[in-house]
Amino acid sequence: MGKKIEGKLIAEAFKNEIRELVTCNKSKAYRVPKLAIIMVGSDGGSSFYVRNAKKLAENLGLSCEVFHFQDDTSEESVIDTIEDLNIKEDVDGIMLQLPLPDDFNEKYVISKIDCEKDIDGLTYKNIGKFYSGEKCFIPCTPKGIMELIKSTGVDIKGKNAVVVGRSNIVGKPIAQLLLDQNATVTICHSKTEDLKKICSKADILVAAVGKPDFIDENFIKSGAIVIDVGTTMVDGKLRGDVVFNEAIEKAEFVTPVPGGVGAVTTTMLLKNTCEAFEKNVR
Repeated sequence: MGKKIEGKLIAEAFKNEIRELVTCNKSKAYRVPKLAIIMVGSDGGSSFYVRNAKKLAENLGLSCEVFHFQDDTSEESVIDTIEDLNIKEDVDGIMLQLPLPDDFNEKYVISKIDCEKDIDGLTYKNIGKFYSGEKCFIPCTPKGIMELIKSTGVDIKGKNAVVVGRSNIVGKPIAQLLLDQNATVTICHSKTEDLKKICSKADILVAAVGKPDFIDENFIKSGAIVIDVGTTMVDGKLRGDVVFNEAIEKAEFVTPVPGGVGAVTTTMLLKNTCEAFEKNVR
Protein backbone atom coordinates (compact mmCIF):
# COMPACT_ATOMS: atom_id res chain seq x y z
CA MET A 1 0.00 0.00 0.00
CA GLY A 2 1.39 3.37 -1.06
CA LYS A 3 1.09 6.75 0.63
CA LYS A 4 -1.24 9.59 -0.25
CA ILE A 5 0.54 12.89 -0.98
CA GLU A 6 -1.50 15.38 1.02
CA GLY A 7 -1.54 18.54 -1.07
CA LYS A 8 -3.39 20.46 1.62
CA LEU A 9 -0.62 19.87 4.16
CA ILE A 10 2.09 20.93 1.71
CA ALA A 11 0.11 24.02 0.74
CA GLU A 12 -0.26 24.98 4.41
CA ALA A 13 3.50 25.43 4.81
CA PHE A 14 3.55 27.90 1.92
CA LYS A 15 0.47 29.67 3.27
CA ASN A 16 2.34 30.27 6.52
CA GLU A 17 5.23 31.81 4.55
CA ILE A 18 2.81 34.13 2.78
CA ARG A 19 1.13 35.15 6.06
CA GLU A 20 4.52 35.98 7.57
CA LEU A 21 5.51 38.08 4.55
CA VAL A 22 2.26 40.07 4.68
CA THR A 23 2.56 40.62 8.44
CA CYS A 24 6.20 41.70 8.12
CA ASN A 25 5.43 44.22 5.39
CA LYS A 26 2.49 45.63 7.33
CA SER A 27 4.83 46.23 10.26
CA LYS A 28 7.05 48.27 7.92
CA ALA A 29 4.03 50.33 6.82
CA TYR A 30 4.10 48.78 3.35
CA ARG A 31 0.89 47.99 1.52
CA VAL A 32 -0.19 44.37 1.09
CA PRO A 33 0.41 42.39 -2.13
CA LYS A 34 -2.41 42.75 -4.65
CA LEU A 35 -3.64 40.25 -7.24
CA ALA A 36 -5.95 41.15 -10.12
CA ILE A 37 -7.90 38.32 -11.75
CA ILE A 38 -9.57 38.70 -15.14
CA MET A 39 -12.26 36.24 -16.13
CA VAL A 40 -14.45 36.23 -19.23
CA GLY A 41 -17.64 34.16 -19.33
CA SER A 42 -19.30 31.83 -16.87
CA ASP A 43 -17.45 28.51 -17.13
CA GLY A 44 -18.21 26.56 -13.96
CA GLY A 45 -14.68 25.28 -13.41
CA SER A 46 -13.17 28.72 -13.95
CA SER A 47 -15.68 30.36 -11.64
CA PHE A 48 -14.89 27.82 -8.91
CA TYR A 49 -11.13 28.40 -9.25
CA VAL A 50 -11.46 32.20 -9.25
CA ARG A 51 -13.72 32.21 -6.18
CA ASN A 52 -11.28 30.00 -4.30
CA ALA A 53 -8.30 32.12 -5.34
CA LYS A 54 -9.96 35.32 -4.12
CA LYS A 55 -11.08 33.73 -0.86
CA LEU A 56 -7.64 32.28 -0.13
CA ALA A 57 -5.86 35.53 -1.05
CA GLU A 58 -8.00 37.51 1.37
CA ASN A 59 -7.66 34.87 4.10
CA LEU A 60 -3.87 35.20 3.83
CA GLY A 61 -4.01 38.99 4.00
CA LEU A 62 -3.54 39.82 0.33
CA SER A 63 -5.76 42.14 -1.68
CA CYS A 64 -7.57 40.52 -4.61
CA GLU A 65 -9.80 42.18 -7.19
CA VAL A 66 -11.77 40.18 -9.76
CA PHE A 67 -12.73 41.68 -13.12
CA HIS A 68 -15.52 39.44 -14.39
CA PHE A 69 -16.68 40.07 -17.96
CA GLN A 70 -19.75 38.56 -19.62
CA ASP A 71 -19.49 36.17 -22.58
CA ASP A 72 -20.37 38.90 -25.09
CA THR A 73 -17.60 41.25 -23.89
CA SER A 74 -15.31 42.50 -26.64
CA GLU A 75 -11.65 41.55 -26.77
CA GLU A 76 -10.79 45.27 -26.76
CA SER A 77 -12.53 45.77 -23.39
CA VAL A 78 -10.45 43.02 -21.79
CA ILE A 79 -7.23 44.41 -23.28
CA ASP A 80 -8.09 47.90 -22.03
CA THR A 81 -8.46 46.48 -18.51
CA ILE A 82 -5.14 44.64 -18.76
CA GLU A 83 -3.34 47.78 -19.92
CA ASP A 84 -4.89 49.77 -17.09
CA LEU A 85 -3.75 47.18 -14.55
CA ASN A 86 -0.26 47.16 -16.07
CA ILE A 87 0.32 50.79 -15.04
CA LYS A 88 -1.26 50.60 -11.59
CA GLU A 89 1.55 50.62 -9.03
CA ASP A 90 -0.54 48.87 -6.38
CA VAL A 91 -1.24 45.84 -8.61
CA ASP A 92 1.53 43.25 -8.33
CA GLY A 93 0.13 40.29 -10.25
CA ILE A 94 -2.32 39.83 -13.10
CA MET A 95 -3.93 36.45 -13.73
CA LEU A 96 -5.93 35.91 -16.91
CA GLN A 97 -8.25 32.97 -16.35
CA LEU A 98 -8.23 30.64 -19.33
CA PRO A 99 -9.80 29.59 -21.59
CA LEU A 100 -11.09 32.78 -23.20
CA PRO A 101 -14.12 32.75 -25.54
CA ASP A 102 -13.52 31.15 -28.94
CA ASP A 103 -13.71 34.46 -30.80
CA PHE A 104 -10.81 35.91 -28.75
CA ASN A 105 -7.21 35.80 -29.97
CA GLU A 106 -5.97 34.23 -26.75
CA LYS A 107 -2.25 34.59 -27.45
CA TYR A 108 -2.67 38.24 -28.42
CA VAL A 109 -4.59 39.06 -25.24
CA ILE A 110 -1.98 37.28 -23.11
CA SER A 111 0.78 39.26 -24.83
CA LYS A 112 -0.70 42.47 -23.43
CA ILE A 113 0.09 41.49 -19.82
CA ASP A 114 3.18 43.19 -18.39
CA CYS A 115 5.72 40.37 -18.03
CA GLU A 116 6.66 41.69 -14.57
CA LYS A 117 3.05 41.09 -13.47
CA ASP A 118 2.56 37.86 -15.43
CA ILE A 119 2.48 35.62 -12.36
CA ASP A 120 1.22 32.58 -14.29
CA GLY A 121 4.15 32.70 -16.73
CA LEU A 122 2.00 32.94 -19.88
CA THR A 123 3.65 35.75 -21.85
CA TYR A 124 6.19 35.02 -24.58
CA LYS A 125 8.94 36.78 -22.63
CA ASN A 126 8.41 34.69 -19.51
CA ILE A 127 8.04 31.50 -21.55
CA GLY A 128 11.35 32.29 -23.27
CA LYS A 129 13.06 32.89 -19.94
CA PHE A 130 11.57 29.71 -18.49
CA TYR A 131 12.80 27.40 -21.26
CA SER A 132 16.22 29.07 -21.41
CA GLY A 133 16.75 28.58 -17.69
CA GLU A 134 16.54 32.25 -16.65
CA LYS A 135 14.81 33.42 -13.49
CA CYS A 136 11.12 34.05 -14.12
CA PHE A 137 7.64 33.27 -12.84
CA ILE A 138 7.12 29.51 -12.97
CA PRO A 139 3.61 28.47 -14.09
CA CYS A 140 1.57 27.74 -10.97
CA THR A 141 0.37 24.17 -11.60
CA PRO A 142 3.80 22.81 -12.64
CA LYS A 143 5.39 24.69 -9.74
CA GLY A 144 2.96 22.99 -7.36
CA ILE A 145 3.57 19.59 -8.93
CA MET A 146 7.30 19.90 -8.28
CA GLU A 147 6.65 20.71 -4.63
CA LEU A 148 4.46 17.60 -4.35
CA ILE A 149 7.17 15.41 -5.87
CA LYS A 150 9.88 16.92 -3.68
CA SER A 151 7.74 16.31 -0.58
CA THR A 152 8.22 12.55 -1.03
CA GLY A 153 11.94 12.88 -0.35
CA VAL A 154 12.74 10.88 -3.48
CA ASP A 155 15.77 12.16 -5.42
CA ILE A 156 14.55 13.15 -8.90
CA LYS A 157 18.02 12.97 -10.45
CA GLY A 158 18.35 10.09 -12.90
CA LYS A 159 14.74 8.97 -12.52
CA ASN A 160 12.66 7.97 -15.52
CA ALA A 161 9.79 10.49 -15.67
CA VAL A 162 6.80 10.22 -18.00
CA VAL A 163 4.37 13.08 -18.58
CA VAL A 164 1.07 12.16 -20.23
CA GLY A 165 -0.18 15.36 -21.82
CA ARG A 166 1.58 18.07 -23.82
CA SER A 167 -0.33 21.25 -23.01
CA ASN A 168 1.53 24.55 -22.78
CA ILE A 169 0.10 25.11 -19.30
CA VAL A 170 0.99 21.78 -17.64
CA GLY A 171 2.55 19.07 -19.80
CA LYS A 172 5.42 20.93 -21.44
CA PRO A 173 6.46 23.05 -18.44
CA ILE A 174 6.40 20.18 -15.94
CA ALA A 175 8.53 18.16 -18.37
CA GLN A 176 11.04 21.04 -18.44
CA LEU A 177 11.09 21.35 -14.64
CA LEU A 178 11.74 17.62 -14.29
CA LEU A 179 14.49 17.88 -16.89
CA ASP A 180 16.02 20.76 -14.94
CA GLN A 181 16.23 18.37 -11.98
CA ASN A 182 18.12 15.86 -14.14
CA ALA A 183 15.31 13.37 -14.69
CA THR A 184 15.09 11.52 -18.00
CA VAL A 185 11.80 12.76 -19.41
CA THR A 186 9.35 11.30 -21.94
CA ILE A 187 6.31 13.31 -23.07
CA CYS A 188 3.36 11.21 -24.22
CA HIS A 189 0.15 12.26 -25.94
CA SER A 190 -2.86 10.98 -27.89
CA LYS A 191 -0.69 9.75 -30.77
CA THR A 192 1.83 7.89 -28.62
CA GLU A 193 2.14 4.20 -29.43
CA ASP A 194 2.39 1.66 -26.60
CA LEU A 195 1.39 4.31 -24.06
CA LYS A 196 0.67 1.78 -21.34
CA LYS A 197 4.08 0.17 -21.78
CA ILE A 198 5.91 3.50 -21.63
CA CYS A 199 4.02 4.62 -18.53
CA SER A 200 4.63 1.32 -16.76
CA LYS A 201 8.38 2.04 -16.81
CA ALA A 202 8.07 5.46 -15.18
CA ASP A 203 9.55 6.15 -11.75
CA ILE A 204 7.59 9.41 -11.82
CA LEU A 205 4.29 9.48 -13.71
CA VAL A 206 2.45 12.78 -14.26
CA ALA A 207 -1.05 12.32 -15.69
CA ALA A 208 -2.46 15.46 -17.31
CA VAL A 209 -4.88 13.96 -19.84
CA GLY A 210 -8.27 15.28 -18.78
CA LYS A 211 -9.87 11.82 -19.07
CA PRO A 212 -11.33 10.49 -15.81
CA ASP A 213 -9.96 7.12 -14.64
CA PHE A 214 -7.80 6.81 -17.76
CA ILE A 215 -4.69 5.65 -15.88
CA ASP A 216 -5.29 2.32 -14.14
CA GLU A 217 -2.90 -0.07 -12.37
CA ASN A 218 -1.58 -1.42 -15.68
CA PHE A 219 0.01 1.96 -16.46
CA ILE A 220 1.85 2.12 -13.15
CA LYS A 221 5.25 0.80 -12.16
CA SER A 222 5.54 -0.72 -8.70
CA GLY A 223 6.99 1.87 -6.32
CA ALA A 224 6.39 4.84 -8.63
CA ILE A 225 5.37 8.40 -7.76
CA VAL A 226 2.03 9.17 -9.45
CA ILE A 227 0.86 12.77 -9.82
CA ASP A 228 -2.75 13.15 -10.95
CA VAL A 229 -3.41 16.56 -12.56
CA GLY A 230 -6.80 15.64 -14.00
CA THR A 231 -9.96 17.39 -12.82
CA THR A 232 -13.21 16.31 -14.49
CA MET A 233 -16.69 16.59 -13.04
CA VAL A 234 -18.51 13.23 -13.24
CA ASP A 235 -22.01 12.99 -11.75
CA GLY A 236 -21.34 16.03 -9.62
CA LYS A 237 -18.04 14.74 -8.26
CA LEU A 238 -14.49 15.77 -9.13
CA ARG A 239 -12.54 12.92 -10.69
CA GLY A 240 -8.89 12.64 -11.69
CA ASP A 241 -7.13 10.90 -14.57
CA VAL A 242 -5.91 8.13 -12.27
CA VAL A 243 -7.91 5.29 -10.72
CA PHE A 244 -6.77 6.17 -7.21
CA ASN A 245 -7.75 2.93 -5.45
CA GLU A 246 -5.72 0.89 -7.93
CA ALA A 247 -2.78 3.31 -8.00
CA ILE A 248 -2.37 3.43 -4.21
CA GLU A 249 -2.01 -0.36 -4.15
CA LYS A 250 0.90 -0.31 -6.59
CA ALA A 251 2.66 3.06 -6.41
CA GLU A 252 4.72 4.33 -3.49
CA PHE A 253 3.17 7.81 -3.57
CA VAL A 254 -0.05 9.06 -5.20
CA THR A 255 -1.85 12.41 -5.22
CA PRO A 256 -5.62 12.28 -4.64
CA VAL A 257 -8.29 14.27 -6.50
CA PRO A 258 -9.40 16.46 -4.88
CA GLY A 259 -6.77 17.32 -2.27
CA GLY A 260 -3.64 16.90 -4.37
CA VAL A 261 -2.39 19.15 -7.18
CA GLY A 262 -5.34 21.52 -6.99
CA ALA A 263 -4.69 22.18 -3.31
CA VAL A 264 -1.25 23.65 -4.02
CA THR A 265 -1.87 25.39 -7.37
CA THR A 266 -3.74 28.38 -5.94
CA THR A 267 -1.16 28.76 -3.19
CA MET A 268 1.60 28.90 -5.82
CA LEU A 269 -0.35 31.66 -7.60
CA LEU A 270 -0.32 33.72 -4.41
CA LYS A 271 3.33 32.89 -3.76
CA ASN A 272 4.17 34.26 -7.22
CA THR A 273 2.11 37.36 -6.43
CA CYS A 274 4.19 37.90 -3.30
CA GLU A 275 7.40 37.49 -5.29
CA ALA A 276 6.17 40.17 -7.71
CA PHE A 277 5.28 42.38 -4.74
CA GLU A 278 8.76 42.07 -3.27
CA LYS A 279 10.27 43.27 -6.56
CA ASN A 280 7.92 46.25 -6.62
CA VAL A 281 8.62 47.47 -3.08
CA ARG A 282 12.41 47.26 -3.31
